[in-house]
Amino acid sequence: MKVIAYMAQSLDGYIAGPNGELDWLEEIENPEGSDLGFAEFMAGVDALLMGRNTFEKVLSFGFWPYDKPVYVASNSLKGIPADLEGKAFLISGTLAEMLAVLADEKGVQSLYLDGGKLIQSALSQDLLNEMTVTTLPVILGQGISLFGHLEAKKKLQLKGSEVLLDQLVKTKYLLC
Repeated sequence: MKVIAYMAQSLDGYIAGPNGELDWLEEIENPEGSDLGFAEFMAGVDALLMGRNTFEKVLSFGFWPYDKPVYVASNSLKGIPADLEGKAFLISGTLAEMLAVLADEKGVQSLYLDGGKLIQSALSQDLLNEMTVTTLPVILGQGISLFGHLEAKKKLQLKGSEVLLDQLVKTKYLLC
């Protein structure tokens, strides 16, 4: 199974403010309402594996943005809201165990991994195959770090980079 992370970060490497704030993501002028390639990316994945904190943040948006199955990684949640029945599913265990279930039992071949802790875990366990990071021209100074602390360096291969809206840099990497 191919495991892919796709996220935005501030120039100083944060994916959210200190209290999980994402308002800085909406401060970029986007007069044509471009999705910046997200729909194309989503067309290439079978499902999402999302951390509990990210799931709770998505729930706060007031609408469900995904048309693919979303598996919520949690050892503490007891259930999924009724309106998401058939759209979101709880899954637990270690990251390697969850990935095995998704590949072997659910037939997932291409997985979008979403959530800082899951991405950090996948990096540290060498379970991530590809990563796309869009860097915004803002310095938050503090917040939730994209990479956190890793025990060992990770070698990446640049697959491509593009400038979006004359101010964002979207970079795709393969993990070696």
